[in-house]
Amino acid sequence: MCRFVAYLGDPIIVEKIIIKPANSLLHQSYEAEESAMTVNGDGFGLGWYNSKVRKEPGLFKSVLPAWNDMNLLSNASIIKTNCFLAHIRAATTGGVSIENCHPFKYDEYLMMHNGSIQDFEKIKFNLVSLLDEEAFLWIKGQNDTQYILALFMTNFREMEIVKPASHQQLVDCFNKTFLDIEKLKSAKGIDSISNYNIVLTNGERMIATRYCTDPTKDSRSLYFAEKIACNISKHNGELKLDDVVTHERSAALISSEKLTADEHFWKEIPKNHLVVIDSDMEVTFHKLAEVKSNS
Repeated sequence: MCRFVAYLGDPIIVEKIIIKPANSLLHQSYEAEESAMTVNGDGFGLGWYNSKVRKEPGLFKSVLPAWNDMNLLSNASIIKTNCFLAHIRAATTGGVSIENCHPFKYDEYLMMHNGSIQDFEKIKFNLVSLLDEEAFLWIKGQNDTQYILALFMTNFREMEIVKPASHQQLVDCFNKTFLDIEKLKSAKGIDSISNYNIVLTNGERMIATRYCTDPTKDSRSLYFAEKIACNISKHNGELKLDDVVTHERSAALISSEKLTADEHFWKEIPKNHLVVIDSDMEVTFHKLAEVKSNS
């Protein structure tokens, strides 16, 4: 089913989030607590930013299980960044390969996904016809996530969105992307559901969606740490969930599962919503248009 975590805020050593918490992403790779599939051992990926070096992110991926990769365990303790995405995979569409491990880099963007387009192979050929040349040539793997990102970027350009996109433009682009896919399924008489728990970032702003074409069957959890402060000097880089008001928030965290036992700090992202975390840590939620699988 896959699990992931995304961080934006004051610089932090990534192991403080992906390894140290009781229910860390590493723990979820062999014993996920909020997933029907408890083992996510088909590879992992880490993408992070260092704007002083370049605007494009770095990537580290492996087909080894996260719990058994010494490179991850070693490097996570020395990578310090203001923004990263980390993902552990339980393969559905596409084989176990580096090319299919999340997150995926598109210019300065990183994207990862927990979910799937059921019956993807039945619409794959038709979906390709919707892509512009740049997006089509970017795809290197076989999983549906890369095609979703390619379609989103195609729509972004065709909608003539100028960076930085407004919140409404992001909502509109995701709505169009999900609708385009469901139209392809409908044309083939496919009524299976699609799930899109997605995180997209450029290292300065983060967007996440929790979306299912049948919300009554949405089984994939997604959380936002509503009140979080990660002051390196105060907490020695540890993840701390502090009682802070919005204007004092210094970091934001999105996760497939609650990482700590501080239940009251973890807010479930509403079904079929998009959340935007801006560079000033302002957090806003937007309703996405609901598209039935058989529309």
